[in-house]
Amino acid sequence: QVQLVESGGGLVQAGGSLRLSCAASRRTVSTYAMGWFRQAPGKEREFVAAVSWNGASTSYADSVRGRFTISRDNAKNTVTLQMNSLKPEDTAVYYCAADPKVMPTTRRSVGYWGQGTQVTVSS
Repeated sequence: QVQLVESGGGLVQAGGSLRLSCAASRRTVSTYAMGWFRQAPGKEREFVAAVSWNGASTSYADSVRGRFTISRDNAKNTVTLQMNSLKPEDTAVYYCAADPKVMPTTRRSVGYWGQGTQVTVSS
C-alpha cells in the first residue's frame, strides 16, 4: 500500500505563490508517475499537473500552464507543485496522485490518492 501525504497548503492573496509537497511512504513510488488534482466546492475533481517517473515528461491543465510547475525528487520520494500568480479560482483542495503504469491525468488513471491539502486564494 502506498501512502501519499500532502503539505504546504494555506491562505494566500491573489497574485501570490504557494508550494505544495507530497511525500510518499514507499521508495518504489520513485518508479511511479505522479500528479496533482484539485476539487473546488460543488465541483468535480480535476486534473492539474502530472510528471513521469523520471521527471522527463510533464503535463498541465490549460488553466494552470505557465503558472504552475510540477517537479519530483526521487531520492526523497517527493513531488512538488510550485504555484505562482495564484487566482481566486485556484481555491480548492489539492490532492496528490500516483500510478505505477500511466501518467495520472484523469481520475480513472490514478491508483493512489493523498488526503488533500486546502489552498485558498483571496481576492
